[in-house]
Amino acid sequence: MFQTTSYTGKKTENYQLVIKQLRALLAGESNQVANLSNASALLNQFLDRINWVGFYLAEGEELILGPFQGLPACVRIPFGKGVCGTAASERKTQRIADVHSFPGHIACDAASQSEIVVPLLKDGRLIGVLDIDSPETNRFDETDKEMLEAFATALVEYL
Repeated sequence: MFQTTSYTGKKTENYQLVIKQLRALLAGESNQVANLSNASALLNQFLDRINWVGFYLAEGEELILGPFQGLPACVRIPFGKGVCGTAASERKTQRIADVHSFPGHIACDAASQSEIVVPLLKDGRLIGVLDIDSPETNRFDETDKEMLEAFATALVEYL
C-alpha cells in the first residue's frame, strides 16, 4: 500500500525520493494507463504550487490527453503547437517562465502562468509528454528540469 511521505530534505533529495517511490509504485505493473495515472497522482502530491500535472500521449502527429490531475484540459494538441506540441516535435524539455510570452501558447487553464513539459522517449521513440502547469510565473528552475527528466526516464521503463 502506498503511503504519503514527508519531503523534508533538499530539493534534489526530495526528487530522488519521489523517483524511488515511483519505481516502487509501478514495479510489476505493465498497464500504461494505470502507471501514468499513478505517476500523475504521485507528482500532484509531491509538487507544490502547481495547478495541473499529467500526460499527453503521441498518436500520429498529435498529442492526445492522457491521465492527469487538475481541471479538464485540451484533448488534442498538434505537434509543433503550444508548449506541449513544441516539446513533442523538438523532443526537448520546454521550461517556460511565463506562458504568456510563449508564441502560440495554448491556454487550457487561464490560471496557468508557467509550464514545464518533458518528452517521454523510449528507445528513441516519442511516447508522449509530461506536462506540469503552475499558477506562478517562473515556478520551475533548472533543478526541476533535471529531476523531472530523471522522473520521466524512470517512468518510461514501465511503459
